[in-house]
This record gives sequence, C-alpha cells and structure tokens, in this order.
Amino acid sequence: QVQLVESGGGLVQPGGSLRLSCAASGTINSIRAMGWHRQAPGKQRELVATITSGGVTNYADSVKGRFTISRDNAKNTVYLQMNNLKPEDTAVYYCRAEIRTTAYVFFQYWGQGTQVTVSP
Repeated sequence: QVQLVESGGGLVQPGGSLRLSCAASGTINSIRAMGWHRQAPGKQRELVATITSGGVTNYADSVKGRFTISRDNAKNTVYLQMNNLKPEDTAVYYCRAEIRTTAYVFFQYWGQGTQVTVSP
C-alpha cells in the first residue's frame, strides 16, 4: 500500500512564500513523474508543476518564475517552493506520483491535499 502525505500549507499574505512537501511511503519499487495540482473553489483541478525522475520540470504559465518544483529521490519526496504568492493561488494543493510497487506497471497515486490561502 502506498501513501502520499502533504505538508506545508497555510495562510500567507500576498507576496509571501510557502514550501509544500509530499512524502511517498509504503511498498515502493520506483517513482516516475511527480507533480503538484491545485483546485480552487468552484474550479476544476489544474496542473501546477511536474518533475520527472531525471529532474526535468514543467510549469503552468500562471506560476512560472514564482514556483519551483524539486524532488529528493532518496526520500521519495517532492517539494513545491512558492514565492510571491497571489490571492489567485488560493486553492487546495494535491501531490501526485506515478509509482511502481511490486507490480510491473506504474499506477497514479494522489495525496489528500493541503490548503493554501493567500489573503491580506
């Protein structure tokens, strides 16, 4: 069984910073891509950033230059450094990982979500 546990969300003023973490645990053989998504009230879940096992990153246009995704493969952990936060960044942030356990194929797993609120 695999679990993704996020941490680091909270309330921050516009222009502030937060760092999210997501640790994968359980029976893990390998992890392929990892990423962050977010869902604001009344909106669909959207991609924020992804990172491959080799460190290749991809960002949504709305966060480019402000957010940085990274990972520690030894710890099965992905991070999201968020700088210059704006009210429109307010959302529940979910981490996602493509994980191979004892099976030959990769399955997609999601964390439970962490709330990020940007408000004066």
